[in-house]
Amino acid sequence: MSSHTPNDARVVPLRPRAGRPDTPAPAPGDPLWRDLVGDVLRGERQAQQRTLKDVADTARISVPYLSEVERGRKEASSEVLAAAARALGLGLGDLLSRAHGELARQTAAARRPSAAPTRGLCLAA
Repeated sequence: MSSHTPNDARVVPLRPRAGRPDTPAPAPGDPLWRDLVGDVLRGERQAQQRTLKDVADTARISVPYLSEVERGRKEASSEVLAAAARALGLGLGDLLSRAHGELARQTAAARRPSAAPTRGLCLAA
């Protein structure tokens, strides 16, 4: 019995995937829902001049997890989102409505033609 590797055997290095293979990638420039919701949570928390710790304690979630949700790095469950919203004096509907409004604003802005000046000659008679 030899200790060498057969010619037909290959070593394939394992690499972490950027996302789940069954999840389609968003179109370039499309905002992600988790980013929008996180922005709303962070904006409201900062408007109330509250700390992550204060809101996380009130919502009964960990500070690191709330931070990740605010930065759009975690897809939070509806229960976590509702708890964070309640801790800020919002209902889940309020949070989602604000995120939807931001989505509509960003989508509309992306569809508008660029306001960049065009170069050309304009003749008037």
